[in-house]
Amino acid sequence: MLIAAAVCPCPPLLVPEVAAGAAGELDELRAACLDAVGVLAAARPERLIVVGPAERDGRGPHPQGTPGSFRGFGVDLDVRLGGWGEAAAEASERTLPPSLAVAAWLLERARWQAAPVEGLGVGEPLASERCREVGRELAAQAERVALLVMGDGSACRSLKAPGYLDERAAGFDADVARALGAADVGALAALDEELAAELKAAGRAPLQVLAGAGEGAALKGELRYEAAPYGVGYFVAMWS
Repeated sequence: MLIAAAVCPCPPLLVPEVAAGAAGELDELRAACLDAVGVLAAARPERLIVVGPAERDGRGPHPQGTPGSFRGFGVDLDVRLGGWGEAAAEASERTLPPSLAVAAWLLERARWQAAPVEGLGVGEPLASERCREVGRELAAQAERVALLVMGDGSACRSLKAPGYLDERAAGFDADVARALGAADVGALAALDEELAAELKAAGRAPLQVLAGAGEGAALKGELRYEAAPYGVGYFVAMWS
């Protein structure tokens, strides 16, 4: 059963070494993300499952200890999912997709030791109903499951945004923010797949996995952060 969840954005720029000279611009966002991870730890889960968007080669399960890297972003920095103690030796032959590498960095920064960790890379084309089915399956894995959901909102909030300016983007992100703040699984489940794809929202599928996991959990939500630096919608929310 889902007993807690946190939602954080997944840009590699969240990692100061990647952001370099612009690192200070996201200090507030990093602090909010670390607070959200703290809420997960305080819930005392039996298992933490990290869910994030992934390209084809990064989809599927990633066991505790799976390595990740930011070398593709010009930084000599490696991480492991739940990489502490003997657990780190259980690395798989796979590597983490960027979204889960950012999550691994967050967990290392927070010195996560509250529960075993596993990852799941989700393809953005995954249909809404299948996303919710996956969420239900995750929530059923243990009596006390926590989710760390990585994903961005639209990438079309400004002229300099990765997807250029789209007037629909602000409304889409506002709907996501309201749903996260209210822990409204129905509203997350109702996000438009086609619109999300057109707005380059790299979080629609993970958010709908959360919608499935949260069914019947009756959690309360708190939206801690909402902004669109660089024209991309970022949210930090906690459900408990």
